[in-house]
Amino acid sequence: MEQTFGSDDKRAILVVSFGTTYPDARKACIESVEDRMRAAFPGYEVRRAFTSRIVMRRLAERDGIIVDNERQALDRLLAEGFSEVYVQPLHIVAGDEYEKIRGIVSDYAHLKKFRRLELGRPLLYYMGQAEQPDDYLTVIQALDVTTGPDEAVVFMGHGGFHPANAAYAALQLKLQESGIENAFIYVLEGFPALQWVVGQLRSAGVRKVRLQPFMLVAGSHVRNDMDGDGEDSAKSILTAAGFDVAVRLNGLGENPAIQAVYVRHIRDAMDKPADTAAQDKKRLGLCQVL
Repeated sequence: MEQTFGSDDKRAILVVSFGTTYPDARKACIESVEDRMRAAFPGYEVRRAFTSRIVMRRLAERDGIIVDNERQALDRLLAEGFSEVYVQPLHIVAGDEYEKIRGIVSDYAHLKKFRRLELGRPLLYYMGQAEQPDDYLTVIQALDVTTGPDEAVVFMGHGGFHPANAAYAALQLKLQESGIENAFIYVLEGFPALQWVVGQLRSAGVRKVRLQPFMLVAGSHVRNDMDGDGEDSAKSILTAAGFDVAVRLNGLGENPAIQAVYVRHIRDAMDKPADTAAQDKKRLGLCQVL
């Protein structure tokens, strides 16, 4: 049967994130990126999808807000006749959540559901190899690492068990390679751990610490694990270790420079030559088989 596609002039960008149940964080850190996409690509419909079923269920039950998951959003675009779709995840590293999206995009691409379907990369991906940009340096330049005397900034990431968690350690090395000695990153799950950072702070003679999220949104992890009043929060641990601690509750999505990074990543996906895009689809399909 001959494959039919939607209208050539119906193009969309699907912005996919884990999601959040905090309305202020959703507006400041997710909606802001979507708005930046709309401003950068006025000829495209910008849609939203979440990957967390728990977040979607709580929003529906508590607020009556319905958000599509990644498959529902793609199916909706297909039903509405969109022929060209670019999927931009707002994830930090190419971990489990990103792989889930990549697998779904691979499925839809293999079935040729759209005339063109491309996937953008997460925040940290390329390291400047093979004529590709260095996402790590770009992100470092977007971060506020200015500090006063005897002060350091400590970023909290999520981490996890996926091998992509090594991106956080690579970012720490990239910070040091860039000559930034007053910035450290730790993750809730995996390495670098907060206790490692504490040792680094003491060795550097730091007295003041500014805690900041290295997460898209300032949600429950930031408000509880970083800034919570419990003895196991980062703020409490650092205070107990003798540091004067200040906290900034701003997710990365609020940062205009980080928003620009995501715009660049989807633009890179759009600018791929057709042969490169085809090779990527084959690679994605091979990843699914393996």
